[in-house]
Amino acid sequence: MGEPKREQDRERYKRHFMLPQVGEEGQRKLEQGKVLVVGAGGLGSPAALYLAAAGVGTIGIADFDRVDVSNLQRQILYREQDVGRRKAEAAEDCLRRRNRGVTVRRFEEGITPENAEQILGEFDVVVDATDRFPIRYLLSDVCRKLGKPDVYGAICQFAGQVTVFAPGGPCLRCLCPEAPDPAAEPDGRSFGVLGAVPGVVGSLQAVEALKLLLGVGEPLSGRLLLLDLLAMRTEEVALPANPRCRCQAAGNSGKSGRQAAGNPGETYR
Repeated sequence: MGEPKREQDRERYKRHFMLPQVGEEGQRKLEQGKVLVVGAGGLGSPAALYLAAAGVGTIGIADFDRVDVSNLQRQILYREQDVGRRKAEAAEDCLRRRNRGVTVRRFEEGITPENAEQILGEFDVVVDATDRFPIRYLLSDVCRKLGKPDVYGAICQFAGQVTVFAPGGPCLRCLCPEAPDPAAEPDGRSFGVLGAVPGVVGSLQAVEALKLLLGVGEPLSGRLLLLDLLAMRTEEVALPANPRCRCQAAGNSGKSGRQAAGNPGETYR
C-alpha cells in the first residue's frame, strides 16, 4: 500500500523534486515539519493553503473566531456555506480537501497566556497571522523563550510588511518595546484592505516558513520587508536586535542600514 502512495507523491511534488534546494530529501523535511498558523483569517488563509499544498506534514490552526460573511472578501479558506462555523474547523476541512496527506491540528481556544508555551512548543515554526496586539507580543515572547522562529506578517489597506523573528535575532519588542494601549489603538478590523493584499503577504509568510523547514536560502531575520502594493513598490529596512530589549535579544546584529522605526501595528494589521 505504501508504494503507490509514494509514486503518487512523486508526481504530486515533482516540481519540488526538480529544485536542487528541495529534492526528495527536502520533501521529507517538509513531511516531517510542523507549522503552527495563529489566526486563520486574511493572512492565515493563503499561508495555510500553501503549506498544505507543499506537503508540510503537520499544520496547526489556532483561531477562536467564527466565519463571518465579511470574511469571504479575502479569507480564501472559506466558502459561503461556512458562514457561522468555527474558523479552525472550516479551515481543517479545507486543508484536508487540499491535501489528504497533511495532519491538521486545530486549537479552537486560540493562543492564550495559559496555553501558549505548551502549544508553541509542539511546532517547529510559528506563523503570526493575527490582527491583535496582545497575541502578537505573546507569540513573540514565547517564541523567544522556546527558541522558535516567528514568521510575522501584517497588512493594512494596500500595504503590508513581513519579517522573521528568529532565535538569536531581533524580536517584536526590538521593533516596538511595548504593545500599544488597546483602548487607544483600534485593532485590524477597523481598517479597510484590498482583498488580494493579504494573499500576497500570507504567501510570503508561507515561503519564509518553508525555507526555515528546509534550511535553505536567507530568512528575513534582521530585515523588515515593506510592501506598497498600490504603487507596487517594496523596501527593505534593517531591523537590528536591541541589546536592551526585555526579551534579552542576543546583542546587536551589527548590520548597517536604517533601523525600522515606529509601531509595528500602527498602520499594518
